[in-house]
Amino acid sequence: METWQKIIMAIGLGMLIIFLIPRAKHAMENSPKGTAKDWHSALIPILIVVLFVVFLIQMV
Repeated sequence: METWQKIIMAIGLGMLIIFLIPRAKHAMENSPKGTAKDWHSALIPILIVVLFVVFLIQMV
């Protein structure tokens, strides 16, 4: 990759970060807060996937 391409990529990445940070901050401040029930509902599918992966590893 040429030097000018690296410079353009760095500028693009910098612009992405500059525009993304305020929007992410706004989204974090205004998003709904999770309750304990929400966390339990999210952990159950994750646990099932982890157990399935462990099962597949054991079968090999």
